[in-house]
Amino acid sequence: MPWINQIPLEKATGLLKTEFNKALERAGRVWHIVHIMSLNPRILRDSIRFYSTAMMGESPLSRVQREMLAVVVSFENHCFY
Repeated sequence: MPWINQIPLEKATGLLKTEFNKALERAGRVWHIVHIMSLNPRILRDSIRFYSTAMMGESPLSRVQREMLAVVVSFENHCFY
């Protein structure tokens, strides 16, 4: 059980429900990193927008290079996803 309260998928309304539905369309599920932001749907929306721009927007780096950087940083931070 997480230490941070989360709104269950079935109780989501408004913007949160919209963002959960988008997550389900993208990945077939709502990942923990998305669900943990359920108390603040605007943060959730903007975080996903930022991630999408950073990873899939125009860049001198390829998508593979950006993913590789994310993996290296996560490894160095002893983080996994």
